Amino acid sequence: MAHHVDEGVKVIGDALSIATVLGTLAQILPAIAALFTIIWTGFRIYETKTVQGWLGKNKGKDNEKD
Repeated sequence: MAHHVDEGVKVIGDALSIATVLGTLAQILPAIAALFTIIWTGFRIYETKTVQGWLGKNKGKDNEKD
């Protein structure tokens, strides 16, 4: 069973991730914030169609209905 995250949550997570990178680079936020960004970005990359295709998880998805 696939778990789908709402697009609004993804946009908020992406915005927080970018803000975290900028804050970390400006030495405003601690290293733990950078770790959050690395993890979030990894999840986002993992769920892309390209990576899912590499892992063989997109087979037959074009014919399925939501």
